Amino acid sequence: MATLVKRLMVERGRWAAALVGSPPLFFLVALLMAAVLAPAADGQPLVPAVIVFGDSVADSGNNNGRLTIFKADFPPYGRDFPGHTPTGRFCNGKLVTDITVETLGFAAYPPAYLGPNATGKNLLIGANFASGASGYLGSTAILYVRAGFEFETYSSWYKNAVSLKQQLSYYKEYQQKVEKIAGNKTTSDSIFSGGVHILSAGTSDFLQNYYINPVYYLIYTPAQFADLLVGSFTSFVQDLYRLGARKIGVASLPPMGCLPAAITLFGKGGNECVKRLNGDALVFNRKLNATAGQLKKKLAGLKLVVLDIYKPLLDLVDNPAGNGFFEARKACCGTGTIETSLLCNAKSPGTCKNATGYVFWDSVHPSEAANQVLANALLVQAIDLLS
Repeated sequence: MATLVKRLMVERGRWAAALVGSPPLFFLVALLMAAVLAPAADGQPLVPAVIVFGDSVADSGNNNGRLTIFKADFPPYGRDFPGHTPTGRFCNGKLVTDITVETLGFAAYPPAYLGPNATGKNLLIGANFASGASGYLGSTAILYVRAGFEFETYSSWYKNAVSLKQQLSYYKEYQQKVEKIAGNKTTSDSIFSGGVHILSAGTSDFLQNYYINPVYYLIYTPAQFADLLVGSFTSFVQDLYRLGARKIGVASLPPMGCLPAAITLFGKGGNECVKRLNGDALVFNRKLNATAGQLKKKLAGLKLVVLDIYKPLLDLVDNPAGNGFFEARKACCGTGTIETSLLCNAKSPGTCKNATGYVFWDSVHPSEAANQVLANALLVQAIDLLS
């Protein structure tokens, strides 16, 4: 728990530096952080559970048994994770959600719901439903099926990533299991209402669907497509609320145009972030923030926080040296320009030996070192969800 206290104190110090010209606000933040630290000092997690939904930046192994091409249950994925074993996380080590769970005082990670550890009392601390290549739209999750597995012996759901709609169905199933394990509905309801629900989605909808799918980009402008995604977000939050969730954190879109794969595919031979894609992300983020504000007014008792990942990741890309990194254009895996999922494998030539200086692990996903920086930034934003 000393690590938790130290990390929160560091973050409070950063706020102090930023707010030095605004003493009243500084003392308010200091008081908030002190309140957050109190239960952690007693050796208890700050919240009863963490429940995760979304895409590959949060997937902790749900795609392992599926036939989608978006998988990460093989080397070199996981080489820096405890045990040095690939778990299905799209990273060399820990995800932002893993680091967040540790920071909140948990001794274990919420299990991947479709994995072998999602049983018994393991479920009382939460569960992870996220699936690589999933998104706000159901069509995003069904785009990529692994070639050679088009057999009738496999049901269609098994071949796809897990759509957000299906993740919600699994969550309902999970609630029933937790009620049985907890022994009574009062205890289980307190887990759902007090637990933090985290959602990360949208990047796959744009990069793996809209930009390459004429069904969408010839019909919708980026802003109109963003409206479709925000509509799905609204329905998802309302459904979670009806199921008892009261604390929800949703990640904004990152600077999509700065992902190495995006620069390679959409940068027209350039070596800089693709401004058009970053602009689309900002449009979506503004709509997301506005909608989140409306939902909070509409749904009594709902704590809904938009976690801005755009700015902290852009800061890493724009100023890697100032943040302890030396490479932000290329990823560690392979050439660092296009490899992700199956293309990032043990035989990929050029994979770096030490990923700590790289902002990106593969061409889409941040390294563990970058995830640590992002998790610290998001923690401060999420204070409202911890009380």
